[in-house]
Amino acid sequence: MQRIFGVKKQKDPPPSVTDASDRINKRGENVDEKIKKLDAELARYKEQIKKTRPGPAQEAVKARAMRVLKQKRMYEGQRDMLYNQTFNLDQVAFAAEGIKDAQQTMSALKAANKDLKGMMKTVKIEDIDNLQDEMIDLMDMSSEIQETLGRSYNVPDDLDEDELMGELDALELDMESESQEVPSYLQPSKESDLDAELNLPSAPTGTSAVSTGRTNAQVEDELGLPTVPRATIRG
Repeated sequence: MQRIFGVKKQKDPPPSVTDASDRINKRGENVDEKIKKLDAELARYKEQIKKTRPGPAQEAVKARAMRVLKQKRMYEGQRDMLYNQTFNLDQVAFAAEGIKDAQQTMSALKAANKDLKGMMKTVKIEDIDNLQDEMIDLMDMSSEIQETLGRSYNVPDDLDEDELMGELDALELDMESESQEVPSYLQPSKESDLDAELNLPSAPTGTSAVSTGRTNAQVEDELGLPTVPRATIRG
């Protein structure tokens, strides 16, 4: 049967928008290269026209330049057409990408909606409210327990503000009286009593005491120094 009717040829897949845009861009680049060559040729003819005198030779150069200029205008028209086609293909590609993004967004939203519905079945507002009420009750009970454990024992609770101020005033007076009393070990000693008990001689004044040979009757030791009598112990 295949020999009689033959085999159906498989059709090539249609080109994508990206492939068509790339192909047109390559054609546009080729047209741009041709236009650049024609511009260089026109510049050369322009220099020749400047250098030649008016006459048949100059007219021949002008005719060639006119022909090149017409080719340039034709290529520029083709280039503008190719640019328009590329612009249209870019718009189509942008629209297609937007549709694909919208499809993916819709798929993601549907999946998220399905997941949310499944999760909302397991979570109820009434359960959340009951849980919040239980947590508030537990926190109140915890505060009462802490307050009970922190309560002091054998402390009178019937003290008023007047009694408190009286206690504070009495405490302030006690502190002032203690600060005014000076301990005995900080009181200054009486030097006159100490000198009387020790019976120390008075310091000599002038040179007369030395020349008279110690007229004051004092007991001297073996070195010639006056002895210090022992102080009597206080009763």
